[in-house]
Amino acid sequence: MAGLVLPDTPVSDPAAVLAGFRRDFYHCLVRRADALFELTDAVLCTDGPVHSLVDLSLAAEHRRGHGALYDGLNSGRIDIGRLRTTLAGLPLPRTADGRIVLAVDVSNWLRPDASTSPDRLFCHVYGRAKGQAQMIPGWPYSFVAALESGRTSWTAILDAVRLGPTDDATAVTADQLRDVVNRLIAAGHWHDGDPEILIVADTGYDITRLAYVLDDLPVLLLGRIRTDRVLRLPKPPRLPGATGRPPKHGPEFRLDNPSTWPAPQHHTTTETTRYGTTRAASWDRLHPRLTRRTCWIDHHGDLPVIEGTLIRLQVDHLPGDRDPKPLWLWCSATGATSTDMDRWWRAFLRRFDLEHTFRLFKQTLGWTRPKIRTPEAADRWTWLIIAAHTQLRLARPLAADLRRPWERPTAPGRLTPARVRRGFRNLRAKSALPAGAPKPARPGPGRPPGSTNRRPAPRHDVGKTIKRDRSITARKRRTG
Repeated sequence: MAGLVLPDTPVSDPAAVLAGFRRDFYHCLVRRADALFELTDAVLCTDGPVHSLVDLSLAAEHRRGHGALYDGLNSGRIDIGRLRTTLAGLPLPRTADGRIVLAVDVSNWLRPDASTSPDRLFCHVYGRAKGQAQMIPGWPYSFVAALESGRTSWTAILDAVRLGPTDDATAVTADQLRDVVNRLIAAGHWHDGDPEILIVADTGYDITRLAYVLDDLPVLLLGRIRTDRVLRLPKPPRLPGATGRPPKHGPEFRLDNPSTWPAPQHHTTTETTRYGTTRAASWDRLHPRLTRRTCWIDHHGDLPVIEGTLIRLQVDHLPGDRDPKPLWLWCSATGATSTDMDRWWRAFLRRFDLEHTFRLFKQTLGWTRPKIRTPEAADRWTWLIIAAHTQLRLARPLAADLRRPWERPTAPGRLTPARVRRGFRNLRAKSALPAGAPKPARPGPGRPPGSTNRRPAPRHDVGKTIKRDRSITARKRRTG
């Protein structure tokens, strides 16, 4: 595939890598390729944040009218499988030990007034004040990105999946992560003997379930868990002469009750410039006590014991919070050392770099700005935004610092995505331009004057369309 760069290939010419990806991206556009490609260039080259699709049609890089723009989004087609393979073949950031760190998170495209748009779900949105969370209709998207080491606002988006009304979030996330890892292995990013791929997730994911489902892959799962969780210590050794069935779980470990905590296996103290003094403690082989509810209701045989490492992280201060609460993390690995513990919690803090990417998508690239009706068109627009962000990442070593007079100078390797976008118009003129020139055409007749729409769009309900049994008792009650 043209432009595909494997990790073992020396990247000596970033301009060739960028041009190769632009050509590969154009070949992924199966229908309305010219209109979709120039729409992506308009997102990259327009001045300031994107506010509407009509404004993009006025950009110099978009040589077609606004009708072709909407026709591309509504009737175009993108080979998503080929585009995912292309993204997996690009150079990826790694940690100092050569490990790939992936982050998974959900970002919502809120559509509260789009009653004619199908497949909307109630999306959890945090308010500005405490206790002001809301549930607003919209389209939730699950993103997977590769993280860099150190403080940065760059991530490498590898995949995006829209969660539908019939989807189970944990099952969809597990399939998504499996596909991403397999594509990375097929692209040559991971070989036997390399460090396992670390996947970090925030609260809201069933991290133990993901660790069980993805146990056959070379990955480690690391996720934050709620502070009111109750885990179990390893079962005690069986004493000689004991009778009866041996216990399957050890004593309880209540995260909100320090009296139930035994002495940690490891304890470290680290001085940081952003969080002050950080104190981390870890306990080995802690696991939840599973019950036949929700995702485990259809499990055959005895429920598994999924052991891992529990980490308690306490920092002096956070931005905007002088008295932060401790952070609890659970990793699917056991027998960890103090070095492993420090590496894990540092990698989890890098997960918040994905929030910078989401803010760039929404506030600068205009991901959630269009009032698109169909979810299929929303998926096309989402992948165009991902392709635009990928081009910014590949153009990072090529861009000049076109700073405002009041902005501080930045080293070339430390430019933010927004600053790289300022100079992308200059880079585009020297890169691949596979889109063809527009053909002259006449506008259609449109709707006759004075006529009304006699076929209004259907209205759709919001929320899940399949209710899953949360327990065996609920299933028996439903089936009679």
